[in-house]
Amino acid sequence: MSESQNIEWKRSWHDDYLKWVCGFANAVGGTIYIGKDDDGGAVMHLEHYKALMESLPNKIRENLGIICDVNLHDEEGKKYIEIKVNPYSVPVSLRGRYYYRSGSSKMEMTGNTLNEFLLKKAGKTWDDVIEEGAGLDDIDDTSIKTFIKDALKSGRMPNDIGELSTVELLEKIRLLDHGKLKRAAIILFGKDPNRFYPNIKVKIGRFGVNDADLRFQEVEEGNIMELLKTVPNQLNYKFFTKPIDFEGLLRIEKDEYPVAAIREMLLNALVHRSYMGSMIQMRVYDNKLTIWNEGLLPEGMELESLKRHHISRPRNPLIADVCFKAGYIDSWGRGTLKIYEASKEMGLPEPEITSLDGGILVTVFKKTTWSPNDKVDDQAVIPAGTTKSIEDLQKEFGLLSDRITLGKETNIAFLQGNYGVFTEEIRKKYGRNTEEIRKKYGRNAIDILTLFMLEPSIRSKDIAVILGLAASTIEKVIAKFKDDKVIEREGSTKSGYWKIIEQK
Repeated sequence: MSESQNIEWKRSWHDDYLKWVCGFANAVGGTIYIGKDDDGGAVMHLEHYKALMESLPNKIRENLGIICDVNLHDEEGKKYIEIKVNPYSVPVSLRGRYYYRSGSSKMEMTGNTLNEFLLKKAGKTWDDVIEEGAGLDDIDDTSIKTFIKDALKSGRMPNDIGELSTVELLEKIRLLDHGKLKRAAIILFGKDPNRFYPNIKVKIGRFGVNDADLRFQEVEEGNIMELLKTVPNQLNYKFFTKPIDFEGLLRIEKDEYPVAAIREMLLNALVHRSYMGSMIQMRVYDNKLTIWNEGLLPEGMELESLKRHHISRPRNPLIADVCFKAGYIDSWGRGTLKIYEASKEMGLPEPEITSLDGGILVTVFKKTTWSPNDKVDDQAVIPAGTTKSIEDLQKEFGLLSDRITLGKETNIAFLQGNYGVFTEEIRKKYGRNTEEIRKKYGRNAIDILTLFMLEPSIRSKDIAVILGLAASTIEKVIAKFKDDKVIEREGSTKSGYWKIIEQK
């Protein structure tokens, strides 16, 4: 018989094994056999069993403050000892250290793991704790209004919640206790959650073939209501080849990724993450997208459970309940099932869910096949998974005179939809760091450089029309580009063209 969650075999006694007793007491209990070999087969016989029978109960009581049954067994004249450890509802420590039995191994709990363990033993969860340093001035009114609008739409809150004051609403959804805000209130509706807790952020990176090939990145921060809006917007603006409709979920067959899956991945990460750990990380590759959040599965739940019906056991029940009331999630543990189903509907490989570095990593794969019938707004699209070149996009851009007549919204959609291709060209061909350019010259800088690549002879007033900006704004950016030798003008003002200067 092999060691398991609640059985441990030891050939002889050593006081260090008090850690195993502590681990069992803090988990689901268990039994330690002293005097048997490591596979629980042969009895080794304990020479000093009488002394151990006297000393072990006292050592356990004095060092751990608990009482265990210590029994002597005889097998063909060979003696061995059984220590039966019951699970305890209060935390048990050994010389100020806390241990826990997980699987067939013993682990010492520290940091955030210990914090969550102590809260659980006290009958609390992290999000249910009062945040003493927070007040109503730290709550964002816009986020509250977003929740009310979505909750009314979902039908999971009374129709009169819009008439409640902020205090009354927070009390109703159990985020306020005797006038004091709970942590969940800051995470869901706080003006600046990062002032109270580190890493209430989502980091998004665009990678090439592997993790060593980081092309660009963005970090979004804010409360959950804000992140549910800003993260999808950022993905559409900078990371996806084709913008995705996250709201209606009506264009699944036309998108490169399963929209419902990505939304569920983000929601699961925000609801189930450990909020005292690292920030959520999303990685967009050429052929897949991953999202990682710190925090392992609840005790007793296996990764395979996520592929079938399973009981919902949220790490942050208050946060989960508010997201349920807003209609973002259900309460039946179906989030991961939706991820699998959405990928299956698109004919994609099965998503992968794994444990990694103290958290959960979810991977969905990109659509790599297409049909000539795939269309967006009645225009044929280049298949998802294929790589567009600048030459392809110059053809798609067409004549400048025609492009100007299309209007701001169409042009912005074109630029955003191919953002990754443009930034990659700027990075590889010209050696320019697009992240630094955007930060130094403003959010429109990359679009201006892109238009120089697509139509080198373009004039500042044409750029202004295409982007829907004032000509003076464009001219200021161009002037800074020229001063910093990012671009230069070749030829005359009328017949010349713009050239991006390669960085040595």
